[in-house]
Amino acid sequence: MAYQNLIVETSNHVTLIRLNRPDALNALNMELLGELGRALAEAQANDKVRCIVLTGSEKAFAAGADIKMMAEKSFVEVFAGDLFTNEEKAILKTRKPIIAAVAGYALGGGCELAMMCDFIIAADTARFGQPEVNLGVMAGMGGTQRLTRLVGRAKAMDMNLTGRFMDAEEAERAGLVSRVVPARKLMDEAMAAAQKIAEKSMITVMAIKEAVHRAEEMPLSEGVLFERRLFHALFATEDQKEGMRAFVEKREPQFRDR
Repeated sequence: MAYQNLIVETSNHVTLIRLNRPDALNALNMELLGELGRALAEAQANDKVRCIVLTGSEKAFAAGADIKMMAEKSFVEVFAGDLFTNEEKAILKTRKPIIAAVAGYALGGGCELAMMCDFIIAADTARFGQPEVNLGVMAGMGGTQRLTRLVGRAKAMDMNLTGRFMDAEEAERAGLVSRVVPARKLMDEAMAAAQKIAEKSMITVMAIKEAVHRAEEMPLSEGVLFERRLFHALFATEDQKEGMRAFVEKREPQFRDR
C-alpha cells in the first residue's frame, strides 16, 4: 500500500513505520493518523511481521497534533466528530508489540503517540512534553492519563500545567522511556530490540502485551489472577513445550506460534 505521510518497510519479520511530514515536524493530521492506522492493521494481518518499530526523523518524532488543522474548529465539530477517538483506537487495537524510537521533539500528540506504543527507546536528543496549555487547550489523547500512570502525578501535573519539556535523561529516570541511547545508535538499538522480540513465540508475546496493559486498568489481585490464567493457558501451546524442552537440552528454541 502506498502512503503519502509514512514510509513503511518490512524486513526480517519487523515492520518499520517512519512518520514522514518533514515540513511540519511530523505534526499529526488526520491523513497521517489514518494512514498510521492502516499501516498498523496491515502489519497486524501479516503473519510474517512479528514486531513493529514506529519512528520519526532525527529532528522530531512528532511535534504535536497539527494546529492548523484544529485552529478554526468549533466545539460542535470536535465533539460530534469525536476528534482523535477512532484514530487512537486503531493504534491501540494492534496486538503485536510496537516500539517507539524517539529522537528530537515528541510533544503534545507526539508524546501521546509514543506513549500508546508498548515501550519507548529514546535518543539522547529526545524531548517530551504536553504543552497544549500554551494553546488554551489540554491534552486529548492520553497526555493527562497515560503520562500520569507512567511518571506519577507530580511530574504529569508539572508538564501539563507549565508546558515544560522533559529531556531524555529525566524521562528515563521518571519511567517514561525504557532506555536512552546515543542518537546515532537509536535505530540500531530499536531494530535490535524488535529483532529480539521477533525471535520469541508470537502467542507468548501477545499474551505478555495484553497482561502488562491490563496492569494499568486492574486492581493488583485481579491483575495477578489474569496473569496467572494466561500463564496457565500457555501450557496448552506447542511453543511452551518447545521452549522448556530447548532449555533442558541446552539449545535455542524453534518456536512455531502454535
